[in-house]
Amino acid sequence: MSSYYPFPRKTPMRVTFLSGLTLLTAFGLVPAIGVVVLSFTDIRGLPGIPVRWVGVENYLDIVSPAHFGDNLNAIKNTLIFGVVTTVAQIALALAIAVLFNQRLRGRNLYRAIVFMPTVLGVTVIGLIWSLIFNPSGGPAAGLLARLGRDSAFFGDPQLALGLVMFVQLWSVLGISVVIFLAGLQAIPVELYEVAGIDGANAGQKFRHVTVPMLAPSITANVLLGIVSALQSYQLTYVLTGANNPATQLLSLLVYVQGFGGVAGSPVSQSQGYASAISVVQFLIVGAIAVTALLYLRKREARL
Repeated sequence: MSSYYPFPRKTPMRVTFLSGLTLLTAFGLVPAIGVVVLSFTDIRGLPGIPVRWVGVENYLDIVSPAHFGDNLNAIKNTLIFGVVTTVAQIALALAIAVLFNQRLRGRNLYRAIVFMPTVLGVTVIGLIWSLIFNPSGGPAAGLLARLGRDSAFFGDPQLALGLVMFVQLWSVLGISVVIFLAGLQAIPVELYEVAGIDGANAGQKFRHVTVPMLAPSITANVLLGIVSALQSYQLTYVLTGANNPATQLLSLLVYVQGFGGVAGSPVSQSQGYASAISVVQFLIVGAIAVTALLYLRKREARL
């Protein structure tokens, strides 16, 4: 077998690379540049209305008194949503992966059950949990009724964001578990045997063997969790609607401003303003993701 496998010659490698670069440019870079350009216009997506270049007016509108309160609330909810779901996802997925990595009867079935929500569509997930938390007769309402209590669940401003985060965690947990399982199965058994000979207990083996060897998996899961959580809006839209202040996220705000918050309503309030919000969101997500990546890479090197 050639040492250059899977590309024994340079031509296939160049064709593959250029094909991937072309697709990335066409479906990633070009739309991103288009969004930035639109953020400096007053485009509304309605026929017959001319598009004007307005400069930084949309960005100034983000911090204007008319919009600053809603935008600040969306940023706060987005950060809470991103931090809580990412931390909970990593901790819970790691615990489940360590458990499923043991010799358990029926562990393949358990793995399939945990991974199953990731293949369901957002609408299906939203419908399932909307029925479960239906205040008019869902299972959760029935359980609370037995305890002499009731709740509006997704209609309760104090509970809505927490419930959405719970459903988000349930829907994406399987991917993190699979990544951690792959990392765990790549750890040589000899390392645990050597640690046992040195007198290490289960906790010490986990801390000094498992965690350092899982550092790349942790980095991948943290980045995926951050990006997924900070850009998620579909599940929130399905569960609580587009205009609920308690669950308003930046990505959902982009949708509302770009396409309208009521089904069947005319297209949008301002796609130019929505583009400006999406650019701000990109900067926030990018800053957090890069900071997390640099920190985790340095931690990998120390481990």
